[in-house]
Amino acid sequence: MSYINKNDLSINSTLYEFVNKEILPGTDIKSDDFWEKFEKAVHELAPINKALIQKREKIQKKMDDWHKKNAGKDFNKEEYTSFLKSISYLVETKEDFKINTSNVDEEISSIAGPQLVVPVDNARYAINAANARWGSLYDALYGTDVIPGEKGSTFNKERGDKVISYVREFLNQVFTLKNEDWKEISQILIEDKDLVLIKNGKKDYLKNKSQFIGFNGKKTHPTSILLKNNNLHVDIIIDPTSEIGKYDIANISEVIIESAISTIVDNEDSVAAVDAEDKVKCYRNWLGLMKGNLQANMEKNGKKFVRKLNPDRNYIAKDGSKIALHGRALLLNRNVGHLMTNPAIILKDKSEIPEGIMDAFISTLCALHDFKSKTNSKTNSFYIVKPKMHGPEEVAFTNTLFGKVEDALKIKRYSIKVGIMDEERRTTVNLKECIREVKDRIVFINTGFLDRTGDEMHTSFESGPMIFKGEMKKSLWLNSYENWNVDVGLDCGFSGKAQIGKGMWAMPDKMKDMMDQKIGHPKSGANCAWVPSPTAATLHATHYHKINVFEEQKTIKSRNKAKLKDLLEIPKADRPNWSVEEINRELENNAQGILGYVVRWVDQGVGCSKVPDINNVGLMEDRATLRISSQHIANWLHHDICTKEQVMSVMKKMAKIVDQQNEKDPAYNRHGRSSYKKMSDDFESSIAFSAACDLVFKGRIQPSGYTEPLLHQKRLERKKSA
Repeated sequence: MSYINKNDLSINSTLYEFVNKEILPGTDIKSDDFWEKFEKAVHELAPINKALIQKREKIQKKMDDWHKKNAGKDFNKEEYTSFLKSISYLVETKEDFKINTSNVDEEISSIAGPQLVVPVDNARYAINAANARWGSLYDALYGTDVIPGEKGSTFNKERGDKVISYVREFLNQVFTLKNEDWKEISQILIEDKDLVLIKNGKKDYLKNKSQFIGFNGKKTHPTSILLKNNNLHVDIIIDPTSEIGKYDIANISEVIIESAISTIVDNEDSVAAVDAEDKVKCYRNWLGLMKGNLQANMEKNGKKFVRKLNPDRNYIAKDGSKIALHGRALLLNRNVGHLMTNPAIILKDKSEIPEGIMDAFISTLCALHDFKSKTNSKTNSFYIVKPKMHGPEEVAFTNTLFGKVEDALKIKRYSIKVGIMDEERRTTVNLKECIREVKDRIVFINTGFLDRTGDEMHTSFESGPMIFKGEMKKSLWLNSYENWNVDVGLDCGFSGKAQIGKGMWAMPDKMKDMMDQKIGHPKSGANCAWVPSPTAATLHATHYHKINVFEEQKTIKSRNKAKLKDLLEIPKADRPNWSVEEINRELENNAQGILGYVVRWVDQGVGCSKVPDINNVGLMEDRATLRISSQHIANWLHHDICTKEQVMSVMKKMAKIVDQQNEKDPAYNRHGRSSYKKMSDDFESSIAFSAACDLVFKGRIQPSGYTEPLLHQKRLERKKSA
């Protein structure tokens, strides 16, 4: 590993060359100018960053001491609240205000819909996610359990008929006809500026004629019909020669719907990036997305091809003019938080650079290419999602950081927009004041159940043993937290300006359950919610046709607001009298999830994947799921619900099960992964098993209960041993 000395920085040569030779050309930013301003900003900001992390630890110690002092007493919430104010954990709520964010793309401000999250280190996944702006509703239904029954190895016409019937019913609900049923329409054409639907020679029309906005082909024989509802588009493809169209009563071969309106390209929880080599891989993929030239070589069914980013979609408006629609999701970039450092750059005091500072500069530098082409943002905005901030002071630091980046790169103030992940307790309880600190650049607040629960447990670690993980979703604090996020966002003027988001659906194979449950997110007033795949985005998009989120938000504004006192309800067990069997079952569930994720992270460098749970149900796992599971066991250990020997026994038992599950996973022999190495063959020498154990047995002392420090350490160790 070689370094280049530049302006009191030691920069990994691979990173240095990448910035100079791949990012800077075409940006109007000179190399010497960039590195000079970058170095000045880094050395100014790094000490502030460090002090903020130290403040977290000081506050946590005060929290621990208070709980120890009050152990065995009845919990007095008034005294607790006063204590939180005395240590500046709770800050004063000032006067009401509205956010001032401007130059926001419509995908953020006025279109409600699904939001994908994709790891930036996998080019193929990133391209798929960007292209997921449009998806086939037919394919999404045919390939998932939303439609009951087996798919079979060849086309199943009976299943296909069920898909068509499902989609026609969706059209009936959303694009209602004046008299007829979409299932009985046999011909579609355009007369003058109206969509005409024919049954038995009789004409019918949309109940709301304005929903028809464009087409392709000839008016008498259109090849596609473009409809719009709740700011979302649906493209009905008509092709009598296709396999589906030739037997469809109206020759409809496809129904393509606007799906992933936005996509978070993730540098954080779903990515294992521990050094310059890893970071350059991530930055290079992001650069390709910003330039619009990212490609991935693919092979399917013995055929090789290149996957590219989709172009825009073009239509003829009903008045004869042209319509161009964005062919790709609006891309946001999730930088890392304030905690971690990275050896890619060494500062003059020989410390590693705060990774979040490096991310902000380099991801924005890449985005300058889009500022010229406007293939992503039409408004010359760059969207950074910022995770794991603790309270208003840390949000204010992010605002300062982004201002430094804007000055260094000579772009207008507030060109960099910020999304706040509301996933730490100190941010939740001070959410209004957090928003105030970035009121001119905020575009996003999002709840994250898993990280938020992990922080809930770590913050109140000394208060007592926590309830079962499954009971958390029914707890008072969690329901209040979800409502609080929406209430505060609406009070601060988010509607029509910024996103209020909800968390991930973690079971990509359980799409029927998602369709039954996730409609609750738009009903809750959230104008975006996370999904794990393009298919899930397409299915979830139908919810936003059925629910007008902006109308829901108007209703929600008048409801009783979530209360701070409920947010401060600690989810500890009052009288933990659980049986050994109940305790072991919970330990096994947690341990299996930890091991299944960690072995991929440490051995393969995979930050997010579908990991089979204890019941062999595939769950999308990332560091957030790891945080809650490891903190839960650590908490129980600390409060003697279980013993170290008991937990170690469970860890070894579940490691063998994870080994068996992964042996059958074909992914280990493709996508560049090495073959699977069993943890149970030699527990003592397995770095992955050691990492999983450390996360549990050293979980109490991890900063805020985060998993990154240990994971990074063990991944670097594994890379050196390879």
